[in-house]
Amino acid sequence: MMAAIVYPLKSSVADINFVPTGSMKPTILEGDLILVNKLAYDLKFPFTTSHLAQWGDPSRGDVVVLFSPEDSMRLVKRVVALPHDTLELRKNVLFINGERAAYQPLAGEALADVADSDRKYARFATETIGHRSHAVMAYPFLEARRSFGPVTLGSDEYFVMGDNRDNSKDSRYFGVVQRRLIVGKATDVVASVDKPGRWLPRFDRFFSVLR
Repeated sequence: MMAAIVYPLKSSVADINFVPTGSMKPTILEGDLILVNKLAYDLKFPFTTSHLAQWGDPSRGDVVVLFSPEDSMRLVKRVVALPHDTLELRKNVLFINGERAAYQPLAGEALADVADSDRKYARFATETIGHRSHAVMAYPFLEARRSFGPVTLGSDEYFVMGDNRDNSKDSRYFGVVQRRLIVGKATDVVASVDKPGRWLPRFDRFFSVLR
């Protein structure tokens, strides 16, 4: 009886997802447990991608949970381009509708829980598009798709990317994401453990807001 209540709520209202990979570092780390607000944009029939009602759409900069259009795997990525936008990536520099994103050094406190190996070898920055800013990182030594497009999105299409730009399978690889495949908005880190370390709690990340 309890499952008949809980599972539909998890499917349509809110859920907590464990993040096993680092494609969204430094914003979301391996071992973070994130809260997904499935009512952020719409109400779906439980266990489907069909809408009962819709009152909003993802905004540029939102961190969302979606089903991959390639294999239906559940992913967490950031929305970087909206319907009708023209997107281009030039050597990891993002352009939206011909406007270059701004890049500034990333504050040191944002890297407090990032692994020493990442801090040593990766490059970090704050990326700003319009009025939204967030952290990004890159690995200069990895082979990655650092240039892409330009591509213009259709009326129901979104372009998503990982904040870990050189280590993320995202719209550069599996293509644009239709609106119906976006499950909800990831809003907070509820809890966190040190993965792949000793699985100790990272208490400073508990109940922190995702930006």
